[in-house]
Amino acid sequence: MSIASEVAVQGRASSLAFRYALRELRGGLRGFYVFIACIALGVMAIAGVGSVAASLGDGLSREGRTLLGGDVAFSLISREAKPEEVAYLRTRGEVSVAATLRAMARSGDGKLALVELKAVDGKYPMLGELTLEPNMPVADLLAERDGVYGAAADSTLLARLDLKLGDRVTIGSATYQIRSVVAAEPDKLAGGVGLGPRFLISEASLRATDLLQPGSLVRWIYRVKLPDGANDDRATTALIDGARAAAPEAGWEVRSRNNASPQLERTINRFTQFLTLVGLAALLVGGVGVANAVKSHIDRRRDVIASFKALGATGRDVFTIYCTQVVVLAGIGSVIGLVLGAALPFVTVGLFGKVLPLPVVPALHPDELALSFLYGQLTALAFGLWPLGRVRDVPVAALFRETVASEWHRPRWSYLALMAVVVALLIGVAIGLAYDKRVATVFVASSIAVFLLLRGIAEILMAVARRLPRSRMTMLRLAIANIHRPGALTPSVVLSLGLGLAVLVTITQIDGNLRRQFLAALPERAPSFFFIDIPSTEADRFAAFLAQIAAGSTVEDVPMLRGRIVAARGVKADQLKPSVDSEWVLQSDRGLTYTGEIPKGSKIVEGEWWGPDYSGPPLVSMEKKIADGLSLKIGDEIVVNVLGRDVPAKIANLRNIDWQGLGINFVLVFSPNAFKGAPHSHVATLTEPHAGATDDARIIKQVADSFPMVTSVRVREALETVGTVVSNLVLAIRGASAVTLISAILVLGGALAAGHRHRVYDAVILKTLGATRVRLLGAYALEYLMIGFATAIFGVIAGSVAAWLIVTRLMTLSFIWQAGSAALVVVAALVATVGLGLAGTLLALNQKPASVLRNL
Repeated sequence: MSIASEVAVQGRASSLAFRYALRELRGGLRGFYVFIACIALGVMAIAGVGSVAASLGDGLSREGRTLLGGDVAFSLISREAKPEEVAYLRTRGEVSVAATLRAMARSGDGKLALVELKAVDGKYPMLGELTLEPNMPVADLLAERDGVYGAAADSTLLARLDLKLGDRVTIGSATYQIRSVVAAEPDKLAGGVGLGPRFLISEASLRATDLLQPGSLVRWIYRVKLPDGANDDRATTALIDGARAAAPEAGWEVRSRNNASPQLERTINRFTQFLTLVGLAALLVGGVGVANAVKSHIDRRRDVIASFKALGATGRDVFTIYCTQVVVLAGIGSVIGLVLGAALPFVTVGLFGKVLPLPVVPALHPDELALSFLYGQLTALAFGLWPLGRVRDVPVAALFRETVASEWHRPRWSYLALMAVVVALLIGVAIGLAYDKRVATVFVASSIAVFLLLRGIAEILMAVARRLPRSRMTMLRLAIANIHRPGALTPSVVLSLGLGLAVLVTITQIDGNLRRQFLAALPERAPSFFFIDIPSTEADRFAAFLAQIAAGSTVEDVPMLRGRIVAARGVKADQLKPSVDSEWVLQSDRGLTYTGEIPKGSKIVEGEWWGPDYSGPPLVSMEKKIADGLSLKIGDEIVVNVLGRDVPAKIANLRNIDWQGLGINFVLVFSPNAFKGAPHSHVATLTEPHAGATDDARIIKQVADSFPMVTSVRVREALETVGTVVSNLVLAIRGASAVTLISAILVLGGALAAGHRHRVYDAVILKTLGATRVRLLGAYALEYLMIGFATAIFGVIAGSVAAWLIVTRLMTLSFIWQAGSAALVVVAALVATVGLGLAGTLLALNQKPASVLRNL
């Protein structure tokens, strides 16, 4: 036979197999509903997350200029730009100046609140629209009238201080009249999360507050809007390069319209990856349902398979027919998931568009949908090839004998190799397209380990049951026999239930620890207050004042500057290749300090401390994890730009820092002479032995009366603000994880349904021999209870370990095992297993013996 004729024969065989596959599916999808639902759920989760993230990314890109407030934004911390620096920017386009800082607002009756102050000039906003209630021109809003400046405030501040429009508040040395409420700011997202409500004022009035002291934590932002027709990416890049060349030591933090909010984009990317992995976990859990459905389908069709072989069909023909069915069914499930996932951005905007703080632009994203479809097909093949491959070499006689006794046999090596290729492709796609490949690799490795462990637990459970002595109690003896008998449900139930429980325990443990961290009691001896913007000339007097008004409390005071790393080891910061955990330290200004003593909460792990009397060249102490992430070691030089001056310093030692105590600590601590003569402020903490709301209010008021330029930050309120954000994130994680749990329940139900035929035969035979319904129900309940309990223990252990790794390694928080939530998971597992199992058992017990016995 020639090559051409052989290819033609193979083509006709494939076409024939495809026709037979479709003909078999004409009879309906009975037995494949769990298969299709599992694939649809997983694909929906991945497609939905990807589509929403892509729509959000499009929104950020489209609204980049508006979010930034210009084409390019140049930021400085603790200092204003020099006249020549501003003059250069004005030669390139229209410039708008703004300043942001935290301050204390005092109402007429003495109530105080922390606010996020934003001072703008007359050109604000250059792009977008500031939404005010009532609406009015910005110039009229902020104008000075009879010595009182105008302002707009967030509605939260009005509720907190019991204010209304027209009321006056004092900030620093200036008095403001609240003339409108800030409903929306076009550039709010670029500013990040604030600890207090917005208070919008004019740049001119900011100078009247006396808050602009040397070293104050004020961020000055210079937004540049390029001329129309000359504002493309090339012009933007030229402006940035020109500004850096004109003032190489200015220390600009530069953002363009293409990265208006880098931190937000990184957060979105990380969160999208996490939710995608949760969706992939749902697919993997559903993969067990795929394997069960394929095995059950082949079991039901063995008469047809035997007929195919008896009429001359080869093992390859049979494999091709049923593999085609798996691909078609996976395609049906994937299409359903794609439709639901693609609709998610439109549904989200339709239902929540008016309250969403993010610019989501709903659209169809073919690349995300294609990737989701690929995930669905690869998952179906990865789990379906094993039961498909086992049919390849089974003789006709063995297929008929399987009615009585199932024979285990491994698929041919060629099918194992094909399955390995599919699994490798699935792993490659999951890792290769991940934002954080390390997290994706850990997820893949963990998934493989969990599958192997669950399979091992099922084998151990069956082996133990096989070796137990025969019980005299009939129900117990029958239950134990059902666990290890040929064709037992144990492996399928353990796999489906174990995966779902592991995910559920992981989520509940993370949820409990995050709530404990941010919403429950503060750590022992945590500070009650942070005080910032303390003038260095007033630092000693302020510390004495705190000791006087809060007797018995502990006061800690340190100098503080802001600076950013611009080079390390002679390499510019933007050319360094930091690890994922340490890249944040290069992305903006960081808090710095200098001292002769080892900071509290720090422990030297490498190198030596310089001592209080050191007066040599500048040295720096770094947090060890950050140094390792930047590939820095003792003796390496870093350059930090502080107040427009580059300060080089050699690394003298590395520290481990206890961040959990919430005390004052810094990634970078310099020797005492590093910033000699540089203007700076101080930051202080107050730790009360017995904190209370009344005492806290008194301290805030007395500090504001005596030191109006100092900002008081109550630690609990700050944690509650962060906790609100964390709670919203956890809520999204719960929603995505619910897909995995639904898949696990479907798989569990499918596994139990797959064994329904065997249950019917068992029930009929045992009832014929005299067994009662109560005794059979008791036996099956004991079987499901033992399997469910063993699996629940594994799920609790595996989920707790996964949660511990995520909380301690990725989130760098402390971890406390939540016994209550773990116990609830165990109870839920037992209820689900026994409930679903007995539901199927009741159907089996209702079968009439005569009709079943005639078909045995």
